[in-house]
Amino acid sequence: MSSEPNKKPKVRRLLFYALIFFAGAAFAGLFNVGLEYTNSTEFCTSCHSMKTNLNELQETLHWKSKSGVHAGCSDCHVPKNFQEKMVAKVLAAKDVFHEIVGTIDTPEKYEAHRLDMAERVWAKMKARDSAECRNCHSFAHMDFSEQGKFARRKHQNATDRGQTCIDCHKGIGHKLPKGAKEGDDEDKSGSDKPAEDKPAEDKSAEATPAAEAAPAQEKPAEAAPAESKPAEDKASDAKPAEDKPAADKQG
Repeated sequence: MSSEPNKKPKVRRLLFYALIFFAGAAFAGLFNVGLEYTNSTEFCTSCHSMKTNLNELQETLHWKSKSGVHAGCSDCHVPKNFQEKMVAKVLAAKDVFHEIVGTIDTPEKYEAHRLDMAERVWAKMKARDSAECRNCHSFAHMDFSEQGKFARRKHQNATDRGQTCIDCHKGIGHKLPKGAKEGDDEDKSGSDKPAEDKPAEDKSAEATPAAEAAPAQEKPAEAAPAESKPAEDKASDAKPAEDKPAADKQG
């Protein structure tokens, strides 16, 4: 009889722990579902002001390409690491606030704030070494032999120059704001400027046709003897014509 009262607290304790376990599992499942939903492009662009971003994204290769590779909002703007992701979610609350108060609720307001918004995103990506870009684009897995000369040189030396993707690739997913300079950070880092290389190549390219055209200008000089022959023929024809009348007069 004395053992029965001792069993009841143990059973209650087990039921309590089981309840906490299942409640925690249910919370974790619902939390994960909600988190994934807030990472969806549909959720991100459900705000009226984000329709502009979506329309611009849909015109790029990040949205549609021949290989079928696709990047949505969270692929470029939300970290993969859980702690950093939670920080990004909390900071995103300000976007909801500005949507409610109408800070960028018209195309005119949006354009007025576009450069400031873009520069803040670029700064964040720069600070993270373009981590979201490098989830898909990795220097280690690039086939430089398939790239153009300029891109190959930039990609191979980017790490040594302390550069990251966003330094050169602004305005890729969305329209470049007015007043922004693509690759501005790249030029400040002391890297080679393509504008300085091209004129040198153009001059050498222009010099080649000039050198090749030189023999074509000398050909008329070779034709000079052909022009002098008619002159000699005229002279030889003219002499007999002058002698004959003289002979007739004497006769």
